[in-house]
Amino acid sequence: MKYLKQFLFFVYHQAMSCIFPVSIFLTLAVSKVIQIPFLPRYDFILMSCIFIQWFMVKSKLESMDELKVIFVFHLIGLVLELYKVNIGSWSYPEEAYTKILGVPLYSGFMYASVASYMCQAWRRLKLTLIYWPNRKMVWGLGVIIYVNFFTNYVLPDIRWVLIGLLFILFYRTRVLFTLMNQVYRMPVTLSFFLIGFFIWIAENISTFLGAWQYPNQSNFWQLVHFSKITSWFLLVVITFMIISELKYVKEQLQT
Repeated sequence: MKYLKQFLFFVYHQAMSCIFPVSIFLTLAVSKVIQIPFLPRYDFILMSCIFIQWFMVKSKLESMDELKVIFVFHLIGLVLELYKVNIGSWSYPEEAYTKILGVPLYSGFMYASVASYMCQAWRRLKLTLIYWPNRKMVWGLGVIIYVNFFTNYVLPDIRWVLIGLLFILFYRTRVLFTLMNQVYRMPVTLSFFLIGFFIWIAENISTFLGAWQYPNQSNFWQLVHFSKITSWFLLVVITFMIISELKYVKEQLQT
């Protein structure tokens, strides 16, 4: 019974942490079925995302500090989208007023929703990281990971080398989380993979709902290639790094 209660506690707080991404999924689904005259679908999604973000802060489901992290990821995601779309990695085929170089502005919110989930889960489950590696090494590897997203079309893709380095750098690092006053731990690299895997599932749902489109999905929808899990794995690592660094800076300012 104890473990069942803890499991239900975990599921509840995971669900609460997913309010932002789930709301985006619902918006994608609704906009797929209901068309608003004179308002392109992508513009409707952007307006909905802005409202969702406003509601999250207004209702105190998100704090201002969490909003800052989410904003950073909105910019990181938007820059990546601008590059990837313009080299043909994927596309947004529908018309919209709020598109820049082929990228609708709502796309940044999809990255922001990942940061929202992680901030929420961090707070709700009282996450603590132990044996965190040297900060300079973490930041150096994080920068290389992000740069590799841009250079892997003109230079060799070194994602597997980076994943290997991640396992070496974080081999001792554990993430502690609390379920009803009971503390559990897991290797932080396992949490990277699990979050990346579920984002890949969400990506399949998103492409099915027409959020964006890969070249092989132009004629009919197909499953997103499994290799994308590694991309999300690496993006989750960057998210973890930024959130942990911002929390570290905040703690230093308070001491």
